[in-house]
Amino acid sequence: MGKLTLQITSLLLKQVHALGESAYPDEGAGLLLGRTDDNTRQVIAILEMTNARKKSARRSRYLITPRDMLRAEREASRRGLDVLGVFHSHPDHPNRPSEFDREWALPWFSYLITSVQDGSAVQSLSWRLQEDRSEFIEEEIIELRGV
Repeated sequence: MGKLTLQITSLLLKQVHALGESAYPDEGAGLLLGRTDDNTRQVIAILEMTNARKKSARRSRYLITPRDMLRAEREASRRGLDVLGVFHSHPDHPNRPSEFDREWALPWFSYLITSVQDGSAVQSLSWRLQEDRSEFIEEEIIELRGV
């Protein structure tokens, strides 16, 4: 596997950060829509998803329901795009995947995780799970200027 990259515009990354901040102190989540070419993925749009976890669990977990996932797949198809992965925030925690994230992750998705400290987005990192599910590999985020 060559170098993994996730291309995203500054505007979309700012939107991801804003969604993480607005969900704080809970985890916020959504889906990345775009196109893929070998090891490079280009995010064209994001879809905010409601965190469907019980209120008491939202501070450390997110849940995207099958119904919301199907709706997102249909929206991506309507736009001629693919669902590339998931973005979510880690309130007051590092932007590295947790063991829970690894257990529930899909190897073909990108996972863009934003650390939100005291209500402010600090930094995002992107990850892909190995096919054998043993570990995440970091994707380089290439932030594209403009819209």
